[in-house]
Amino acid sequence: MRRSPMSRAALILAAAALLSTPALAQSPTASVTLLDQSGTNLGTLTLTEMDGGIHISGELSGVPNGEHGFHIHETGVCDASAKFESAGAHFEPGDNKHGSENPEGPHAGDLTNVDADDNGMATVEIHSINVTLAAGPNSVLDADGSAIVLHADPDDYLTDPGGNAGDRFACGIIESAS
Repeated sequence: MRRSPMSRAALILAAAALLSTPALAQSPTASVTLLDQSGTNLGTLTLTEMDGGIHISGELSGVPNGEHGFHIHETGVCDASAKFESAGAHFEPGDNKHGSENPEGPHAGDLTNVDADDNGMATVEIHSINVTLAAGPNSVLDADGSAIVLHADPDDYLTDPGGNAGDRFACGIIESAS
């Protein structure tokens, strides 16, 4: 089928307009690989900018059975020899206190507990509206980076500053993927 130069030009313009629409623009993403204190890889999580925040998803293995506190920490350093204290406090660019049940909370980096089954498997599907991958004060991709820490015990969502979540069991640095 032969097309006129005018119809070809119209097709090219339509395709260009379609490909430049925001609906087809890719959302910013990041990833984090969690390592325990012995350096064992527990799994990689994907962070995707969506719905006014980020969605964190993935599968972890080798996690002790039960619930574990799960937080974004303020510094992108995971030194196992220092029991991951190098990751700093929970990410909080403002003055909020810890915990979703605290009237003065939560920290921007406070997330829900992660639950591992009897086989050490944990599925992570968490959405947070308090942080972003985009530039700005709530960006987890700031100059000194950020980390995700999995704690030994469950977070009580109230006690400041860390929710009584216990030792830092695993840590991973958030790295931009896009």
